[in-house]
Amino acid sequence: MKSSTTVHRRRMRLGAIAAAAVTALTAGLLGAVSAQAAQGCEVDYEVTGQWSGGFNANVEVTNLGEPVSNWDLEWTWPDGQRVTDMWNAKDKSKAASAKASGLGYNAALATGASTSFGFAGSWSGANTTPAEFRLNGRVCDGSVSEPTTPPNGATAMEQVAAMQPGWNVGNTLDALGGETGWGNPLITEELLQTVKAEGYNSIRLPVTWDENLGPAPDYTIDPAWLDRVAEVTDWAIANDLQVLLNIHHDSWMWMSTMPTDHDGVLSKYEAIWTQIAERFKDYPSELSFESVNEPQFADTEAAAGDVLVHELNVAFHEIVRGSGGNNEDRLLVMPTLVTSADQPQLDALKATIDELDDDMIAATVHMYGPWPFSVNIAGGTTYSEQVEQDITSTFERVNDTFVDSDIPVIIGEWGVLGYDWTRPIVPSQQYGELLKFFEGMMYQARDKQMTLMLWDAGSYLNRDTLEWRDPLVQSYMDSGLTTRSGTASFDSIYLEKAGTIADESLALNHNGLEFKGLWHGDTALTEGADYTVTGDTLTLTAAALTRLAGDRAYGTNATIEARFSAGLPWRIHIISYDTSQLSDASGTTDAFAIPTQFNGDQLATMEAKYADGTSAGPHDWTSFKEFWATYRPDYSAGAIGLTSDFFNGVREGEPVTLTFHFWGGGTIDYTVTKTGTTVTGTPA
Repeated sequence: MKSSTTVHRRRMRLGAIAAAAVTALTAGLLGAVSAQAAQGCEVDYEVTGQWSGGFNANVEVTNLGEPVSNWDLEWTWPDGQRVTDMWNAKDKSKAASAKASGLGYNAALATGASTSFGFAGSWSGANTTPAEFRLNGRVCDGSVSEPTTPPNGATAMEQVAAMQPGWNVGNTLDALGGETGWGNPLITEELLQTVKAEGYNSIRLPVTWDENLGPAPDYTIDPAWLDRVAEVTDWAIANDLQVLLNIHHDSWMWMSTMPTDHDGVLSKYEAIWTQIAERFKDYPSELSFESVNEPQFADTEAAAGDVLVHELNVAFHEIVRGSGGNNEDRLLVMPTLVTSADQPQLDALKATIDELDDDMIAATVHMYGPWPFSVNIAGGTTYSEQVEQDITSTFERVNDTFVDSDIPVIIGEWGVLGYDWTRPIVPSQQYGELLKFFEGMMYQARDKQMTLMLWDAGSYLNRDTLEWRDPLVQSYMDSGLTTRSGTASFDSIYLEKAGTIADESLALNHNGLEFKGLWHGDTALTEGADYTVTGDTLTLTAAALTRLAGDRAYGTNATIEARFSAGLPWRIHIISYDTSQLSDASGTTDAFAIPTQFNGDQLATMEAKYADGTSAGPHDWTSFKEFWATYRPDYSAGAIGLTSDFFNGVREGEPVTLTFHFWGGGTIDYTVTKTGTTVTGTPA
């Protein structure tokens, strides 16, 4: 039974530097000459109840300095107390070292903002109040001032936090056949200035070295190539961008043969890193090294691959640390096998980092979301609960393995595999479902305090015009650095052109925010007359939909916005359509297109089956085929094309029933038959 409540109150002013606060750290923590952001905080610690062996406490944290996007509060118990349970914060305590971290809804603290959390604890002998608290690693005394840590004295966690967000200069210095070999223009300082101006704080600079190496045993790097890499690095650092430099496509070009050519691969790898380390050893701490991109090994089981990755990472560490200069404490980034986030690979890398016992090491993995969603195959057309759970559990595994042990994590590549600017249809996913993916990824990274580096080979930033190809996608990434955005179950309401318009409902995903209403342009819709909200269900009335649909021409008639208390509004498109019409067609396995009147609708996915119900075409483990790789809608031309890759997986002379699924909700069957290189098709 509890005794009468004993209350201890102690107010402390705690100066802090926010390790995950982008604004503070990018202002100059890591060696830049610009002014550093002022920080400070106040903590109100109160024991709200105490009994024999146990107690409850409440902690209120007030940020007095610049806004922070994530926070950790640490303290040490003077008399052996322990945290046994915690609420409204994530418990990261270890024995006598207590640590609480913000959750998604309270992780960001504006200037003057406060948040509270509570915990239950155990005690014996005495229950003395902690002498000091540390916010993101820094003790505060109640004043507001600039950080006092030397610019080059940032911890690995602080440096990685300052990299958020990051951007890959993809398919450029890593391209085969030279810097422009894969279609991108030469990197310019103007490009890097644009990236910085758009809010990015770091770049990952993938470099493939093999084509610029001399013969064994020295494997001398072409001086002109090394100079070019240094030139781009210099431009980036001069424009306040951190740089993560790596060995990139060499991983599959020659390093993959390590199981059968162990000594040869290791010798070449060590020669490259010896030269890189020597060239850049006097560069400032804004330059980091990544040992290798996506290490992979031919005909090797995962467990054996983990051992080889360990060997490469250890060799990399030994070479760089032994080269002297600033390399003695430069941030080093190490990947898992194929940068996988599967638990066995995470555990293997964690063991390597523990063995090296070096505080300036970060882990890296890649995240493109679950493959069926990322490329639109096997029916992976929506940001479903399963997709969201896959992403959430991935971040949780990485967090629990590394971040909870104070090892920072860089998501060195992320995005959507089917988001390809070379296609006339970007993305392969339904647009609103893509936006949910970006919103969810940004939230998870912020919640778990990981740095994201967008893989961009030209799909996001147009390198010729230096403009974003899709400003709304970029806005979701910008907004996600500090807050969530509300969404809904879908971003479109499809109305049959000649049908009777009825009420239509969507489920709201509040994401911790408050729904504020619907707008059409600058006009607020009227709750009751135009829409109703019951719990999480948003219903638009038939009267409002009739007005918004107007003359009901095919396609989008109006776009309205569901606005929330923070973040970006969720766009809802009112679309008029009729069932699509497909016509007879003939062609070849290299050029076959089905004449299609889409009538305002759009294609979601395609199934392919033989008469016995088995799957036809590539990836015969699923009847749902991969977007673009097998089928390609062309709305302007009025056609659905089938690719040669699809027909290569189709049996000769055996009819295949295609089922086209449309976002308007309907399906249409169509039969194709391949005879030699000739293909005929007709509606089923």
